[in-house]
Amino acid sequence: MAKATIHRLPTGVPGLDDVLGGGLPEFSFNVLAGPPGCGKTTLAHQMMFALATPERPALYFTVLGEPPLKMLRYQQQFGFFDSEKVGHSVHFINLAEEAGTGDLGKVLARIVDEVHRHGPGLVFVDSFRSVVLAGRDGDQTFLSLQQFIQRLGMLMTSWQATTFLLGEYFHDNDPSPVFTVADGLIWLRQSVQGNSMVRKMDVMKMRGQPTQPGLHTFRISDAGIQVFAPPPQPPTASSMEEPFAHRLGLGVPELDAMLGGGLPAGYSLLVAGPSGSGKSILAGAFLAEGARQGETGVIAAFEQRADRSRGRTVVELIKSGRIGVVDTRAPGLSVDEMSMLLLTEIRRLKATRLVIDSLSGFELALAPTFREDFRESLARMVSALCGAGVTVLMTSELEDRYTELRFSPYGTAFLTDAIVVQRYIEVDSRLQRVMAVVKVRASAHSDEMRQFSIDDHGIRIGERLAGYEGLLGGSPSRPSGSAPPGCDDG
Repeated sequence: MAKATIHRLPTGVPGLDDVLGGGLPEFSFNVLAGPPGCGKTTLAHQMMFALATPERPALYFTVLGEPPLKMLRYQQQFGFFDSEKVGHSVHFINLAEEAGTGDLGKVLARIVDEVHRHGPGLVFVDSFRSVVLAGRDGDQTFLSLQQFIQRLGMLMTSWQATTFLLGEYFHDNDPSPVFTVADGLIWLRQSVQGNSMVRKMDVMKMRGQPTQPGLHTFRISDAGIQVFAPPPQPPTASSMEEPFAHRLGLGVPELDAMLGGGLPAGYSLLVAGPSGSGKSILAGAFLAEGARQGETGVIAAFEQRADRSRGRTVVELIKSGRIGVVDTRAPGLSVDEMSMLLLTEIRRLKATRLVIDSLSGFELALAPTFREDFRESLARMVSALCGAGVTVLMTSELEDRYTELRFSPYGTAFLTDAIVVQRYIEVDSRLQRVMAVVKVRASAHSDEMRQFSIDDHGIRIGERLAGYEGLLGGSPSRPSGSAPPGCDDG
């Protein structure tokens, strides 16, 4: 028996085709469910205007919800709205009169008449919940809801129409025969925590194709709906390029030497330290060094504007377009959305270097609901970014606690390939900075703690601070009986 081929339609909704597993199955019978205001009608219109053509016209049935004229007034505010298609490729039909009788048979008869008249390739019923409620009020001799759904599904299949039923359902365990008959079930959700509104989408069912499981955040803007699928994960290690094939300079030669010759390309580096220790300056030097080597870079700045406190060179590179900046001030941010923004900018510039400054600010920029699994989501994002061919430098704000040596407030040190830690110490009643390379995966590196300073030219790393003990305690001391550094014995 020959295998049937299912043609998949592009939805016209950025990110949704990836979540669906390649698009929407043609001639499928779908349900868009969720509470009021979650975006069902906007999603339906965006798909309709993307898919409707003179050869594949769309019928949009409204029931007891908004009148078509009122609905159109709001929908035409979105960028996907095409007024030239209305009345030609897109037809709006009001079923309020038939639904008001409570007779589902009359509702079905009107739908059949309009389908025969227009021969649509796309059919939308908004809101199907209104049809359900109207049917419950009708006489028991009328067409039952189960019969109505079955006949509607058979009709749409025989006419080879891709169908969408929109319904206001508040719980995904609501009993309804439409969920059983449907080929696809897309559940939209929204929640408010504090001042943050978060919308999520769950493809609970899509016959004939694998979909991406779980909840996927989406945002409604002037352009319409955009879905943020999890970033693609890199291939297995066996198929990736050999490590250490190329090392990158960080713009501080002494630090490159401490790393064992620079940072291996494709690695992720965590620079951890307290406020004012020079993390952002090092991040700027990393991007500027890339530009000197003919590379482009991207920066996501959460704690301060990207064109401040990073040196004149970085500011000029941003202005010239050699360094791209990702705007991270959107409310209700998710890790998946940030991943998409970063990957889009990386591909646009063909960037090979990326800075995230800082993880502390990144977490604060997230909607509260996404902070619970920040560590797991961050691990997936870093893996996807490195898999896209960029070398990642992240900064992490740390309170200097002299009783312990920490690298990240989230326990995320394990997910990076290399770690550089910066600290303050007190020497002779003066605050000094020291730096050390804690980790470079699968590579030899320096174990020295080196004193460094910051001037108009950036970071200057000096010699190892010899003649002291207890550096990690913040207040080092000279061993008893030892001479001050730089003095000979005797």
